[in-house]
Formats: sequence, structure tokens, C-alpha cells
Amino acid sequence: MFDYIKGKLTKITAKYIVVEVAGIGYILHVANPYRYSDFVHQDITIYTHQVIREDAHLLYGFATESEKEVFLRLISVSGIGPTTALAIIAVDDNEGLVQAIDQQNITYLTKFPKIGKKTAQQMILDLAGKFVDVSVEAGKISRTTAAGNVALDEAMEALLALGYKATEIKKIRTFFEGTNESAENYIKSALKMLMKS
Repeated sequence: MFDYIKGKLTKITAKYIVVEVAGIGYILHVANPYRYSDFVHQDITIYTHQVIREDAHLLYGFATESEKEVFLRLISVSGIGPTTALAIIAVDDNEGLVQAIDQQNITYLTKFPKIGKKTAQQMILDLAGKFVDVSVEAGKISRTTAAGNVALDEAMEALLALGYKATEIKKIRTFFEGTNESAENYIKSALKMLMKS
């Protein structure tokens, strides 16, 4: 129904951002909300996909059209819902994802939350060779610097929202204690660590 929304970014949480258009604040569920930190109170364009359920109408947002296309192909696979698809996109390694699917790398795919061996096999079956017309280059968004502990708290909350287990997040948090990065950078680094573990 909506292809994109253009408006002012007014709020960032661990699970979503809010974009105001003509006095209405739209909640947009995005893969890594803190990627947008440099754009608070500025006009931005977010590509969207609407999911209508019995109990909710949800909008999912993407920095680029190609990111949206990857999401749409992921949710076309049986066993992958929007939340899981966002967790996959949040790793910000679409090239690695496509490579894993095309090379039938089940070990890589099962490192994503809620992706078991059966779903990984289904991803390969449904999506192998299907990304040739999609740009897998990551969307470039400006970074921001935030206070260390607050940013780390926000990052860990975002990882929980993506479906990672508290035990995994606790180890990650311990690793980053005493450092001072933006929430976005904490999330990106943590996701890389989780994929390698």
C-alpha cells in the first residue's frame, strides 16, 4: 500500500523509529534503529512494507529499495516472518547472506535467530540464484557518537528486540564494557561477533 514515507524523524527506540508526516507519527519497524541517529528532527525518506494482521497493522522501514527487496524475498520463505527478516538484515551483510544461500551454507544461515536447519534449507531451496537482480550493497547512513553506557544499553535492548538470547547478549555486553561507541556501532560489531561464534 505504501512504497515510501517522507517526513521528519522524531523518535528512535530499540525496536522502531517514528517519522512524522503532516502531523501524524508513523511507527516504522527497522533492522537497526540507531543507524538513523544522525537524522533526528530532519526530513528523511524511508521505503516501506505494510503487514496487516488480525491484531495489528505494521509498517516496516528500509534505508534503500534494495534492502526492502531483500526483506520481501526473505519473508516469502516459509518459516520466516518480518521480525526474523529484520534480524537477518540487521547484520548488514547482504553479500554474505546471498553467498551463503547460493553456496548452500547452512551453518552460516542457522546463526541467525529463529533460523533452524529446516528453515535454512527452505531459504536455499526458495532463494538460491534469486538475488541476481538485487543490489546487495549495504545502505549508507551517517554514523553518530553517543555516551558509552547509554549507547551500550540501547544496543543490547535492540539485540533483544531482534530475537537474540539474553545469555548471548550478556557475553557481548561484558566484551564491550569500558568502551565508548555509538549504539549503531555496538550493534554492528555485536552482530558480526554473533555470526562468527
